[in-house]
Amino acid sequence: MVAFRRTHWNYSLQRAVEWAADLGKPLVVLEALRCDYKWASDRLHWFVIQGMRDNREALQERPATYYPYLEREPGDGSGLLAALAEEACLVVTDDFPCFFLPRMLRAAARQVQVRFEAVDSNGLLPMRSADKVYARAYDLRRYLQKELPNHFGHLPQPDPLADVKLPKPIKLSKPITDKWPVADVESLAEDSSCLAEFPIDHHVPIVPSTPGGEHAALDCMKQFLSDKLDRYGDERNEPEKDASSGFSPYLHFGHLSVHQVFAELTRELKWQPGDVANKANGARSGWWNMSESAEGFLDELITWRELGFNMCSRQHDYSRYSSLPDWARQTLAEHADDSREFNYSLEEFERAETHDELWNAAQRQLLVEGRIHNYLRMLWGKKILEWTPSPEDALNVMIELNNKYALDGRNPNSYSGIFWVLGRYDRAWGPERDVFGKIRFMSSDNTARKVKVKGYLEKYSKQSLAQKQLF
Repeated sequence: MVAFRRTHWNYSLQRAVEWAADLGKPLVVLEALRCDYKWASDRLHWFVIQGMRDNREALQERPATYYPYLEREPGDGSGLLAALAEEACLVVTDDFPCFFLPRMLRAAARQVQVRFEAVDSNGLLPMRSADKVYARAYDLRRYLQKELPNHFGHLPQPDPLADVKLPKPIKLSKPITDKWPVADVESLAEDSSCLAEFPIDHHVPIVPSTPGGEHAALDCMKQFLSDKLDRYGDERNEPEKDASSGFSPYLHFGHLSVHQVFAELTRELKWQPGDVANKANGARSGWWNMSESAEGFLDELITWRELGFNMCSRQHDYSRYSSLPDWARQTLAEHADDSREFNYSLEEFERAETHDELWNAAQRQLLVEGRIHNYLRMLWGKKILEWTPSPEDALNVMIELNNKYALDGRNPNSYSGIFWVLGRYDRAWGPERDVFGKIRFMSSDNTARKVKVKGYLEKYSKQSLAQKQLF
């Protein structure tokens, strides 16, 4: 388990179970966490470890040997997979197109001398079934409207270990567990102070209000479907309303499956695949034949989310400035030397020390909660572009702050949002402005006129957070 860290609705686990049943061999589930990945911190480690605790509990009485491993020093985990594979018929893992995982899987495949399969359990549309990189949401949406009906009947099994006969779970060999000890994930998940033992960034604290793991993910999903879905269409862009799903950290770490969310939502609405409109025109609403809120949510969950996976799986420079559309790079280059009224360093941005209190409030939400309200995240990025010496500098600042602090960072959707600020998936806008050129412009004043922010500003003011001992 490297990306789909769950025991349900998981094509990778399902594939491994199928192989074990066909070959009559026992199943070992290895879930490891290295300590030297970029931006490793208490926040990210604790979230993953809580998921490992849930997985250990879920597999305790099942026909599988669960093996959680936590690297204590950089390089300590080297050789573990190869050692396990020496006694294995094959290895099944997760196919995730972003961050360091593709590079890690290529290295693992070279070390393993048996069949090595990476399985895509990312979204409703298999990544490699798309015919190209889509430059606009409209174009991908139109393609999805043609292709998705072919996939509605092919969802992963809710519980791949249910009603399956596998050999008795094995006990891991002593030489392996002596060198790579089984982690006590229960204790670590209960007491975050134990994270001090790991060589990670302890200045990025945990987010107690957002626990990790499959249990928390399912609670989040149930709450959204019962309490928020009906409000999503009208209130999702309102910073003072709690109408967003909150799914993105759980989707990123694989504690929640898009397939399960889709299945539960359609069951709740008594929707059937035959209900879709018999046209593929790329329109944002009308195709699903659902409520406005449900269609808006599915457009975010499927179209916009899978747009990022489409890019990352097919374009290796997805995180580089050079991957921006030609028109965006041209207009930004034409305005690269424009004077900036404000110019902030990375450290000033990080500490939320700008002149703009709405921007500062959004940054403080990121620091404390590991997220920014979706609408304000766009403003957050646009102002970084406006207040840095160059668009390349702006990109570096956005990536650093988002990937360091956001629970849902280091994800295809992170890069979609960051690069949208600079013109990806967008078009040229007028009038042409200083610094921005033809890039879409946003301002805090206009944002405050469009949505209510007074309560948001109060909630994430420095004084308010200090009183709560959160800042």
